[in-house]
Parts: sequence; structure tokens; C-alpha cells
Amino acid sequence: MDTKKKAKARLRIKSRVRGRVQGTTERPRLTVFRSNKQIYAQVIDDLAGRTLAAASSLGTDAAKNAKLDQATAVGKMIAEKAQAAGITQVVFDRNGYLYHGRIQKLAEAAREGGLKF
Repeated sequence: MDTKKKAKARLRIKSRVRGRVQGTTERPRLTVFRSNKQIYAQVIDDLAGRTLAAASSLGTDAAKNAKLDQATAVGKMIAEKAQAAGITQVVFDRNGYLYHGRIQKLAEAAREGGLKF
């Protein structure tokens, strides 16, 4: 598949998902961004427009591991940071990516860390 077509398809899926998923103060949105080398996660309150917690594989020991291990480490980190901010329930925003591979590992690790979604 052509790179431009693939990016366009992901944006179309992303807008469809974001039409249904919105973070509130009680249940903020846990969003994931996956690049070729790193993975990032943020907990966002869309009503206030604030990022409540963030974690990434960039600049951590996880950056030296395999990509699935990076995703697991970031999932655990975001769960710890969210709970430190007093957040236990979130809405998961896969950001147009398939719920498979690194996205799935991050979500499972966040659930094991105590987040409910």
C-alpha cells in the first residue's frame, strides 16, 4: 500500500474513532501514538484541554528493548503516572491504529497497572 494512502486511511479511521471517544474529567482519554521507533501515551481531559499524564519510550531504558517490550514498559509507566494523578478510569483512544501488536501490549500493561477501560 502506498504510504500516502496508508496515512490517509489512518486519519480517516482516527476521525471516526475520535467522533465517538471523548475524555471527560471523570474518565479522561488515554491516547497512543506509535512511530517507527518509539511509542507515546497521554492521558487527556478534553473538556479542560489539558494533558494529565504522559509517558514515552523516548529517553528511557525501554528505548533499548524490542518494540513490544517498549510498549509494555510505557503502558506500566502511564498507569503509574495516571494513578499518581488520581485517575483510575480512562477511555482508550487507539488513534486510528489497529488494536494489535504494540497498541495491544500497551493497553494490556496499562490494565495490569490498574487502569480500567
